[in-house]
Amino acid sequence: MRGSSAVRHGSTPFIRALCIAWLFCAAMLGHAAQAQRLPDYLAAAPIAEIFPGADRIGPPEGKPMSARAYAGDRPLGRIYLTSDVVNTRGYSSKPIDVLVGLADDGRIVGAKLVEHHEPIVLIGIPQSKVDHFIRGYVGLNFVDSPPRHGAPPPVDIVSGATVTLMVIGDSITRSAIAVARAYAIDKAPATRHAAAAAPPAREVDDTRDAVLAWPALIETGAVKNLRLTPADVDLAFRQSGRQDAAGHGQASAQDDTFIDLYVALVSVPAIGRSLLGDTEWQRLKDRLKPGQQAILVAGNGAYSFKGSGYVRGGIFDRIEIIQDEDSFRFRDRNHQRLADIEAQGAPSLKEVALFVVPEDTSLDPVKPWRLQLMVQRVLSVSDKAFVTFDLPYELPAAYTRTRPQATVTQQASAATPVTTEAAADEGAAPALWKQIWRGKLGQVAILTVALIVLVGIFFFQDQLTSRPLLHDRLRLAFLAFALFWIGWYGQAQLSIVNVLTFFSALRSDFRWEYFLMDPLVFILWCATAISMVFWNRGAFCGWLCPFGALQELTNRIAKRLGVRQITIRHGVNQRLSTLKYVIFLLLFGFSLYDLAVAEQLAEIEPFKTAIILRFMRYWPFVAFAVALLVAGLFVERFFCRYLCPLGAALAIPARLRIFNWLRRYRECGNPCQRCNHECPVQAIEPTGEINPNECIQCLHCQMLYHHEQKCPHLIQKRNKRERRRAPDAEPVEQEIVMHRKPNPNVPASPEPSES
Repeated sequence: MRGSSAVRHGSTPFIRALCIAWLFCAAMLGHAAQAQRLPDYLAAAPIAEIFPGADRIGPPEGKPMSARAYAGDRPLGRIYLTSDVVNTRGYSSKPIDVLVGLADDGRIVGAKLVEHHEPIVLIGIPQSKVDHFIRGYVGLNFVDSPPRHGAPPPVDIVSGATVTLMVIGDSITRSAIAVARAYAIDKAPATRHAAAAAPPAREVDDTRDAVLAWPALIETGAVKNLRLTPADVDLAFRQSGRQDAAGHGQASAQDDTFIDLYVALVSVPAIGRSLLGDTEWQRLKDRLKPGQQAILVAGNGAYSFKGSGYVRGGIFDRIEIIQDEDSFRFRDRNHQRLADIEAQGAPSLKEVALFVVPEDTSLDPVKPWRLQLMVQRVLSVSDKAFVTFDLPYELPAAYTRTRPQATVTQQASAATPVTTEAAADEGAAPALWKQIWRGKLGQVAILTVALIVLVGIFFFQDQLTSRPLLHDRLRLAFLAFALFWIGWYGQAQLSIVNVLTFFSALRSDFRWEYFLMDPLVFILWCATAISMVFWNRGAFCGWLCPFGALQELTNRIAKRLGVRQITIRHGVNQRLSTLKYVIFLLLFGFSLYDLAVAEQLAEIEPFKTAIILRFMRYWPFVAFAVALLVAGLFVERFFCRYLCPLGAALAIPARLRIFNWLRRYRECGNPCQRCNHECPVQAIEPTGEINPNECIQCLHCQMLYHHEQKCPHLIQKRNKRERRRAPDAEPVEQEIVMHRKPNPNVPASPEPSES
């Protein structure tokens, strides 16, 4: 067995020169400060697009910087730049700049994308779709209705630019809340005056437990009701701009009941006894922990507040409880199904549910809160529309009492440090990358299992490749997984753009959260970096690259159909393979000058067209990607071998690998040339050595290494072994016939006479 010798490769000096150039450029990376840039964009953006109704803008001021919008002398609100307020960035590690108009009541009245460097949005996703997504935030008020931590964006994401648009939406949301707090937009003068003259603190009066009938509970406000007809829901969809969702899937008459919803705080003794009955109320009382609340939700109509897709262990996603800036949903463990309501005169309701407020959240029973009902309509497999309706609830004063002053002072003194610390922790929403990771835990688990399987393939490659059929079927299955799941489903195609933005971030403002936005891409990059220490670039290029898998699978189909393969001479192949290194160096050089230009030139990669956008793109890009695939029908992995800048970037540090797992015989290359002729990417030299810069670790040569019917060396050894084991030939037994010769000295006996 022998390894490849770097000295004998003609491309070694070239590769070393690339390594030196790369390290030299990386050493010169600097740091660029980021200044507030609102004044730069205000002059270029029309006022009417950012703040409708305003006729002039005041000078930029304050921290965070903003400019007052006026209609004459009357102030309307403020205009600010999201990147001046929050530091959320996307794939490019560059700010995504959105001008936002925020009215004095906290409502977003305008938003416009003014600059970005996102590779997905630059070319491929029409600007109109991005603008439509941003306009979806106009009219939202995050002061009155703060976003729930971990909730999906309030605007539907455009397929193909999920992370980028999530970053834009998160920037608008968090910046609006930050600006509102910084300029006291969330505290109007009337609110501040009311807070200064706040009434004495109150608490639930647990001494009152008189049972009331259903009409009395409705009249006093202990039970609140929301009744919707299909016409009400259709009107809400039209007002939200979703005309296509109005009336969709509704076969009933417009005056029928869509939902008749009731809600009550049954942890209050008088309300709980009235609605649940004495027995059930006592069970609930024993179940509740100090300070824990319980809510009864009941309803009739065509629409279920539980949701038709609800399963055990799941979440009730159609209802949400909101109080101030806190909100929560109920899970299966918080739910108890009730047969009926015990209050006298109560109607017969189809669904009656008792919910206990989760222990990790809190609900102040004497403060107003609301139940938010989500109505969703599925228009197609990939298109859903939803609107929300609020059912406000406030505990009637008759069920409360004034809290003793001593108790208030004692509780405030004991709770001050804890409350302050909790407010500091809960005031900020989890980082966007953490929210994304939580939402993709299932995908992360599947990819992790796949990587573990791939590690097992490499570590036990001898056992696998000694079984040619198993090796071929397993490789075929893994390539299909890489294409359909990693590529077209997970959209985790690595790109040279990722490499360029990484180095760009090093010389500007490097932060890990920029690269944690897409869990699958981050995990693949980590796996690729680790694998280069063991198996060079082949682990990714040969097994995990979706476009590489697409090329190999289409080439397999072509071979089955009898398409003749073109064999390129070794010398020509070696010179053509240097093209990808030239392309990479050009892209890297342009990225140091202007990353946006480099990202546009990186369209030489068909990954975005073929994998991320699934060929749904302008025809020149589709034609280019198809042309590369057609070339791959005649020359296996044509793009990988000659044009891929990402393969070149990964091949440069391939010489640093520690291990050499590919086994060779002394006769490989001299005189045997079978591996050289059968290597699908011509990564084996005529001398028999494997070029790690071109090898995709497909293990075909290792299959030949173990194949006793294909490897000439093994065939020769087998023949010698069989000759040694053959026994010596035994002599053939011959029958010997003895003939007696008469002795001449003995007289012949006389013949008998005839009688």
